[in-house]
Amino acid sequence: MSLRRLIPLLAALALAAATARLGLWQLDRAAQKVTLQQDLQRQRALPPLAQADLPDSAAAVLQQQHRLVQLRGRWLAQHNVYLDNRPMAGRAGLLAVTPLQLDDGTALLVQRGWMPRDMAERTRIAVPGAPAGEVEVLGRIAPTLSQAYELGAAASGAIRQNLDLAAYARETRLPLRPLALVQEDGNHPPADGLLRQWPQPAADVHKHYGYAFQWFALCALTAFLYVWFQFIRPRRQARAAAR
Repeated sequence: MSLRRLIPLLAALALAAATARLGLWQLDRAAQKVTLQQDLQRQRALPPLAQADLPDSAAAVLQQQHRLVQLRGRWLAQHNVYLDNRPMAGRAGLLAVTPLQLDDGTALLVQRGWMPRDMAERTRIAVPGAPAGEVEVLGRIAPTLSQAYELGAAASGAIRQNLDLAAYARETRLPLRPLALVQEDGNHPPADGLLRQWPQPAADVHKHYGYAFQWFALCALTAFLYVWFQFIRPRRQARAAAR
């Protein structure tokens, strides 16, 4: 095969392979979210765990991820943290995170809810802090808190981009358990001004199907254009010239 014909062939194969792989990746992303949604629904259908059954190791946390648990404890409001750049329903906002101290002296980080950003003053917190006294908290077990892309080193202070459980335990010297809790409203939503309409994992699964279709269509178009310009069009031109 001449170099003139080899280069278009290699370029077409490379583009077709890349677009097909991207299409398969989008289908895989969709399948992952569907599986995660099914796992969440299966775990939520189980009765809430008792406080004594709270997992105390990373392996146990993964086994009980998404499981509901009912806890009693006291908010350590002096350690409040607000995770920045967390939109909800198209609005800019933050996630309130507060450690909950249990009766045995240990604590765990609770992703308490979402609040809108104060557009006039970035650092102003627009909702009241965690209530004092003993509280009951219903939530879903999670291996970590919400994560967002972060440039540079992790920040400190009340408003941060992300919060690592182990690093925060060292910073505050709190005996944090190796898990986080995503608080739910339950039958009696707390009157704390926070929103807890957490997005479902498979809510945007059709977006991935749409992207996959676009990539596969581009793959098919690449193959068609190669065949057209390398085989069909030259033959048609040769037949036309022979008349």
